[in-house]
Amino acid sequence: MSRWGRKNVKKAPEVIRTVTEGLKSMYRTKLLPLEQYYGFQDFHSPSLEDADFDNKPMVLVVGQYSTGKTTFIKYLLEQDIPGSRVGPEPTTDCFTAIMHGEVEGVIPGNALIVDPNKPFRKLNPFGNTFLNRFQCAQMPNQVLESISIIDTPGILSGAKQRVSRGYDFPAVLRWFAERVDRIILLFDAHKLEISDEFSEAIGALKGNEDKLRVVLNKADMVGTQQLMRVYGALMWSLGKVFGTPEVLRVYIGSFWSEPLLVADNRRLFELEEEDLFADIQNLPRNAALRKLNDLVKRARLVRVHAHIISYLKQEMPSVFRKDNKKKNLIYQLPVIFSKIQLQHNISAGDFPDCKKMQEQLMVHDFTKFKTLKPNLMAALDELLSADIAKLMPLLRQEELEAGEQPGVQGGAFLGTRAGPFSEGDPFADENGVGFEEEDMWVVTKDKPKYDEIFYNLAPNEGKLSGPKAKDWMVSSRLPNSVLGRIWKLSDVDRDGMLDDEEFALASHLIEVKLDGHGLPPELPVRLIPPSKRRQKGSDA
Repeated sequence: MSRWGRKNVKKAPEVIRTVTEGLKSMYRTKLLPLEQYYGFQDFHSPSLEDADFDNKPMVLVVGQYSTGKTTFIKYLLEQDIPGSRVGPEPTTDCFTAIMHGEVEGVIPGNALIVDPNKPFRKLNPFGNTFLNRFQCAQMPNQVLESISIIDTPGILSGAKQRVSRGYDFPAVLRWFAERVDRIILLFDAHKLEISDEFSEAIGALKGNEDKLRVVLNKADMVGTQQLMRVYGALMWSLGKVFGTPEVLRVYIGSFWSEPLLVADNRRLFELEEEDLFADIQNLPRNAALRKLNDLVKRARLVRVHAHIISYLKQEMPSVFRKDNKKKNLIYQLPVIFSKIQLQHNISAGDFPDCKKMQEQLMVHDFTKFKTLKPNLMAALDELLSADIAKLMPLLRQEELEAGEQPGVQGGAFLGTRAGPFSEGDPFADENGVGFEEEDMWVVTKDKPKYDEIFYNLAPNEGKLSGPKAKDWMVSSRLPNSVLGRIWKLSDVDRDGMLDDEEFALASHLIEVKLDGHGLPPELPVRLIPPSKRRQKGSDA
């Protein structure tokens, strides 16, 4: 075939099998060239990599020191985090990415940013001071099979206590906020003061309000009347900081595994926890939609950025008075924004923060800026007007398929709705466990004490019903997520009731939890009641 014939041969269109594949292809071919040509990364966020599209949904946890951020994460995972420490003073001075790994351990920041399989390579420009305070805690945990969690340094309260961190803290928060699927903003019911640094941190989250969920934590430490006042004060403070008429959703509760100090609002805390957990559990199902939404927001910002840079380039003189003209253009940037908005019919909401861009422009040489390139802009317009629309049928298909999946499982999500602590099915499948008849039952020594309580609760035909058992278990003041796990472990025969041995086991596990110890993911041999071991042996 002649070279003229070959010229007319059309390349076969790329077959897109998933929404993520489509987004990666669109970004590489139509958005990334525009970002590189107009230096988008110098003013906004670095370019995206495949790992940014392929990674699991991420949850960013932000708050002032001692609001319970690390404890909240431990509550979700029901497992200690490698390298973490909990205390009333500022104990977390690192950004910690908590991710799934077969071997438990901590990866330091400098090693983390060279891993192409993790979405952190673009954090390198924040420098060594930040990277020395960035780490990844890997652990085998079922919750982390579906999501990753980012723990952040505690923000100091009060302007006088503010110290230099040695890196741009709000900029790092902004970097994460653009890439995560959910932002949990924690407040302490006793500490509603919003410090200068906290205001800056919240300001860094602006533009991502759709991802934001506010949690009023440690709400069991105040009575109902005071809680109402605290809630009202928090809503007023948030309205001032965000400066929007929309009211943010605030979840009220006490997100830790300790007994409630004031149990008056227990039912409210249960309902609030259910809503928050359901929101987090849905993150894997909505991950593709979030990535598509973020790419569209980024594309619209890139389009505006290209128009701003090309306008400044055109206005610069070729030879004389360049410095004066540059200063004048920076001063007139609000007017320039308005001109571009009218000329190209662009929404005002697509434009970046004017004051911040004025500061950034001070250090740039306008003569090196590029003029508008029609073919690049045409490709971007095609992405926004046609390519995204072509992905929508595939997105709907993936959403239907994802809707059949259980979402985030394990940890606190596992036991929250077990037995009488839920309206769901109490007869869930259990994992098989090996038994040895000679293993001693550790509950034996306290069995008489538990039997006295059991028979005082008036069991019917030797068994205590779910509602009766629940009323007694709730008196421990442990959260429902913990009691649900205890019920799941104790109702060994899955009949929705507790006999004397199962009740003794439940009582033992409650005491273990009240003593500050963790619950096993499944019953070890020494905890399984003797009669249930015999049943298991005969079933086998």
